[in-house]
Amino acid sequence: MTVKPAQSPSPGKNFASKSVPRHLARGAIGFGLIIGSVALVPVAGPATLLAAPLALVAFRGCPTCWMAGLAQTMSRGRLERRCVDGVCTLAEASPSG
Repeated sequence: MTVKPAQSPSPGKNFASKSVPRHLARGAIGFGLIIGSVALVPVAGPATLLAAPLALVAFRGCPTCWMAGLAQTMSRGRLERRCVDGVCTLAEASPSG
């Protein structure tokens, strides 16, 4: 039985934003749309639920994707993934120069 080395994540799995404040703003918009659409149902009717899918645009997928992007945004430039002989670890980024 052979063990395959760990594959690096595909480049398309990046949910990070350019800055933490920008990412938090996207989260506020997304959560605001979800909460607002549900909270306004008794007042304005079920048509307000149509605003909920717009939150998926703000989250770039789902709230879990947004959380992963927050972690990526916060660690950008501070951590890097290093893979040696099929074993991957997370370590402090080496200074670029």
